Amino acid sequence: MTRRAVSPVFVGRGTELETLSEAYDQARKQATAAVLIGGEAGVGKTRLAVRFAEQAAQDGAHVLVGGCVELSAEGLAYAPFTAALRQLVREGGAAEVAALLPDGAARDLARLLPEFGEPSGDGETESARARLFELILTLLERLAERRPVVLVIEDIHWADRSSRDLIAFLSRNLRSAPVLMVMTYRSDELHRTHPLRPVLAELGRVDGVVRVDLPRFTQSEVAAQMAGILGVTPEFAKVDRVFDRSGGIPLFVEALLDCGDECSFPDSLHDLIIGSVERLPEDSQRVLRIAAAGGVRVGHDLLAAVSGLSDVELENALRPAIAANVLQVADGGAYAFRHALIREAVHDELLPGEHARMHARYAQEIDRDRTLVPPGRAAIEIAHHWYSARDDLWALISAWEAAGKAAKSFAYTEQIQLLERVLTLWDKVPDAAERIGHDHCTVLERASEAAFLSGEMEQSQKYVRGALAELDERTSPERVAELLVRMANVKEHKGKPGSLEYLWRAERLVPHPGDVRALVLARLGQSLMCADEVEQGTALTEEALRIARETGDEVQEADLLINLALGHSINGDLETTFAANERALTMGTRLNSPRIILRALGNNVDALDNLGRSEEAVALALEGEKLARRYGRFRHQGTFIANNRAEALESLGRWDEAIEIIKRSLTMGPTPRNRWHMQRVRADIAIARGEEDLARDILTEVGAFSPHRDEQTQEWTNNVRLRVAWHLMRGEPLPALDVLEAELDDPPLARKAMLAGRLLASVRYVCDAAAPVAPDRVARVWALGDRLAENLGGGPVNEAFGLVYRGEFDAAAEAWQRLGRPYVRAKALLHGAMVAAASGDRDGASLRLREAHPLAVALRAAPLVTQIDTLARRVGCPISEPARQAAEPGTDAGAAAGTEQVALTPRELEVLRLVAAGRSNRDIAAELFISAKTVSVHVSNILPKLGVSSRGEAAAAAHRLSLLDQGVSGTA
Repeated sequence: MTRRAVSPVFVGRGTELETLSEAYDQARKQATAAVLIGGEAGVGKTRLAVRFAEQAAQDGAHVLVGGCVELSAEGLAYAPFTAALRQLVREGGAAEVAALLPDGAARDLARLLPEFGEPSGDGETESARARLFELILTLLERLAERRPVVLVIEDIHWADRSSRDLIAFLSRNLRSAPVLMVMTYRSDELHRTHPLRPVLAELGRVDGVVRVDLPRFTQSEVAAQMAGILGVTPEFAKVDRVFDRSGGIPLFVEALLDCGDECSFPDSLHDLIIGSVERLPEDSQRVLRIAAAGGVRVGHDLLAAVSGLSDVELENALRPAIAANVLQVADGGAYAFRHALIREAVHDELLPGEHARMHARYAQEIDRDRTLVPPGRAAIEIAHHWYSARDDLWALISAWEAAGKAAKSFAYTEQIQLLERVLTLWDKVPDAAERIGHDHCTVLERASEAAFLSGEMEQSQKYVRGALAELDERTSPERVAELLVRMANVKEHKGKPGSLEYLWRAERLVPHPGDVRALVLARLGQSLMCADEVEQGTALTEEALRIARETGDEVQEADLLINLALGHSINGDLETTFAANERALTMGTRLNSPRIILRALGNNVDALDNLGRSEEAVALALEGEKLARRYGRFRHQGTFIANNRAEALESLGRWDEAIEIIKRSLTMGPTPRNRWHMQRVRADIAIARGEEDLARDILTEVGAFSPHRDEQTQEWTNNVRLRVAWHLMRGEPLPALDVLEAELDDPPLARKAMLAGRLLASVRYVCDAAAPVAPDRVARVWALGDRLAENLGGGPVNEAFGLVYRGEFDAAAEAWQRLGRPYVRAKALLHGAMVAAASGDRDGASLRLREAHPLAVALRAAPLVTQIDTLARRVGCPISEPARQAAEPGTDAGAAAGTEQVALTPRELEVLRLVAAGRSNRDIAAELFISAKTVSVHVSNILPKLGVSSRGEAAAAAHRLSLLDQGVSGTA
């Protein structure tokens, strides 16, 4: 009988292979991004992934393989992606890989793989990780232009935080290229607090991500596996015993068969797995124990160095283990345990003293010759082994070094974990400061920076407070000042008040010119401008600018010019804003600073939109987004520019384009502030279209309903305006009046058009709506509005908003027409019609309504359409004439014509039936298995089609037109 350790026949998994093949086909159509294969240890996840990868390669795919490495709790940063990069370099060389990337971008990859040369000296740490993520995305997309790409990542339950974040990012964004990620993980290891659980939950909500849960083998599949291993059909009784003992887990089936016919069944799974090792010669077992301390995979030279054996002695010891398939020969002169469970079982056999000695030997040998491990891994490997060896002194020293290496690779979360280890070990090492060359406070400062850069604001704040508690501002004023700036940044990042207090305190600590004072002034000046203290903020920024020029720091000089432009923008001086940004753009181009170029360009997109040159703003934004992609900075700065384009498109009434931009940008994981800016643009469109549930969700997220006032004038102004618009959409003028009374009493008032001007127009609409029921309160709000109007900035957009505020609606409509802004034009026409109707000019009202109606319908602005139709009926000028003429009661022809003219989709008919039955949006959503937001959209579309303004009127019209008797043949 021929016995093999592993069946040469691939058993079962037909359904799972079919799912993977379908996912691959969908990926080639750019509809699927990832497959997650979950299952117990030993159930065959790797075998399935390998089989699929072989089939994909035969089908022409470029298969890349990477695995996550278990190194205690800290993981190995970006391990699977580094492995995939190393494979690409082996296949075609570093130069070929670099040619696929934006100019100079490959230098960032040098932080992962030294073959790409010297790492970039770019000190922009805040955007560094985002750029690296975008670089990997770009590389995969460019590779996929040649042929489909399959990226296999094994054991993501061991993935470090940076790798997990990158996996989530790629899963959200790999939808425009034929790329499929296939990832495996141990489902039985995901305890309640396992860090992979939230990632899996997030990926479960991403379109294009498929889950595959790999079950155990059935008894017939175990029989087939046994036949493949034994070379003959096994007896039923033996199959029954093996299936019962193995539970259908393929690895355990192999171990049981490896015992042989005379072997009794072990008492535990550990005994079962370790049994194949214990039958090896003692020399082989000893070397396997040494190898197990090195991990699942260990190089020949490293194993020889640690074991102290010659090449021949080592090979003789390993040969029986390889023959028994306990160990396998891997690429690159390395050995790998056939399964991680085998390595874990062998490692568990180490005695305590043996465990410490083995790991210490690994640390010593790797430190002696760092080429014994793959490039970039020495520091973290040494730190892991010294920590496992329980050597506090060297564990501290090596963790400090590895933390520095992690920072250079933008692996900030892993840096935090290593710095926390340093802090934990600090009191156990009497001369810790001398050993690492830095005091305890420096470790806290580095940890606070790493936490901030990884988005862990609570952690960053904790470390800052710890560092401040150790410092005396009298002896270390500059260090304290820098920490106070970081605390202010944390506050702002969290959207919490109080950042200005920290910045003013920092400013007082560094009264003399220098780098730290320039840093503090730049940050304080910008914050003051954003809080509408433009004059004071400008003065401080100009002082910082003088320091930058004296020290010759041209990059900081360009940054400060953009900050000054921000002040001009908030003041409404948009021409000066544009010119200042252009100066900074010229400097950025000369200095070859992509960050400066994109920052200046993005701010000028906003300036153009506020100047009424929205078409130019869109064109400039497209240019900026193209540059951001070329520079590998789309995720960080490109999304900011894209959001400004969405704002310009919203102004132009190209709302669907704006929604698509926002949707795409949100998948890029923008910063909270950028996300909120995008969501506010989406909220404007949602309110204009009557998408009540969506608008409520967004306004809640951005803090519009919060009782706390945002320190930044742009956030405050937009939130106030959105709350007012929300109440007006719901037909609640008095709550809208409440908002204006409370907020306009002492507001931070920006003067630029799309902030102050839009808010001023809202004051008009609220006061007009509330005047009949609350004239005294309206008079007070008019007075507050007048104060706002006095400070309004210049430019055609502000002038048009000013016309709206003064009630000159016809002139405003003409101004909006010249500026190409259909929504505000339609609103001005409606309000002009209201004025005409109130004066008895029905013809004038009708003329304006007929002009406004097609604008509102084209935008699908349901509440505005309803208002127009309601006023049209009142003045005797029905806009939706065909629908109403068809509604002759008691005539079949009328009903049929009504159905034809109204032209509801089958899904809208279903929704209308339930509306007529008095069901709420949530009830309808549950009935039709759609979201409440989708129901809200359908209702918003139904009302203008029926020419009605409420759900009750819609129900009446449905009965009148006999729409409820029509058959429903499908969904739309």
